[in-house]
Amino acid sequence: MAKLDLNQIALFARVVDAGSFTRAAKELELPISSVSRGVAGLERTLGTRLLQRTTRKLHLTDSGKRFYENAHAALGALEQATSSVTSTSDEASGRVRLTLPSDAGDAFLARIFAEFRQAHPAVELQVNFTNRYVDLVEEGFDLALRAGRLADSSLVGSKIIDSELALFAAPSYLERRGTPRVWDDLVGHDAVIFERMRSWSLEGPRGVETLRPRPVLVVDSMGFMSHAVAAGLGIGLVPLERALADTYGHDPPTLVRVLPDFVYRGAALSLLWPASPFVPRRVVLFREHLSKRLRERHLSCSEVLGTRRADAPAAPVADSKRRGRKRRQRNL
Repeated sequence: MAKLDLNQIALFARVVDAGSFTRAAKELELPISSVSRGVAGLERTLGTRLLQRTTRKLHLTDSGKRFYENAHAALGALEQATSSVTSTSDEASGRVRLTLPSDAGDAFLARIFAEFRQAHPAVELQVNFTNRYVDLVEEGFDLALRAGRLADSSLVGSKIIDSELALFAAPSYLERRGTPRVWDDLVGHDAVIFERMRSWSLEGPRGVETLRPRPVLVVDSMGFMSHAVAAGLGIGLVPLERALADTYGHDPPTLVRVLPDFVYRGAALSLLWPASPFVPRRVVLFREHLSKRLRERHLSCSEVLGTRRADAPAAPVADSKRRGRKRRQRNL
């Protein structure tokens, strides 16, 4: 007999109880497509149709009625078994598996893990750093931190922040080459480039300014790029979260913001997890803790680095919709 997926059984039961895929998806806070796909997968595994779908109502087939009655009783027994354990102890326990981009690890993230472990010592955290696409369901991961659009409809996502990057340079570089004061001053300056961002388009007082900088170093690691900028190789477009530690975590600072009126709005950073009606308490607790702390750091970075430069307060970034989005192409 084919192996049954308990999550698919639970989805089927919730759809029957709710009376529609739409209502069940809303109650579970899952995409309708994920609920529909789960029920369809269960039907394929069983080799029979459980539900007759019409535009107005769902109808159980004879096989569906028999399966629902037995499944509902079994799910009720599982719920009672779970309650008998959790009622005696509120302590979360077990393992949480998380996958992150390979250069996402930093001291702040380590502190987030330490804080959670102190509050929940019975939870084991397992973190995998990689740039390859990880199939959370197939490889048994609970959570993933990813940038960009959610392409996998089998996952549920919660946007944490919209990433922001700004121009930074090392004090030694600025002493050697001078500090740019206006956009056109960037002409002739050395640049450290992240390979997927060979052109820079930043929002400034006159709208969006675009240029193609002259690279002295092109890398595929955002973390190494930030270190190269701090080493004095040139000006670079650095994420605010990385720049905060380098700028205010050292005395004197290893990075100084250049042209603080300009900012790059990057891709959204989201926390993703498999669509399932059953999410372990340890995963929910860690997910909430990680999201909260990352949002707090982003707000702190925006407040500190978004309004300060080396020698004077920065003017606020212009509202591009109000002033118009003017684009100018420059080759350095």
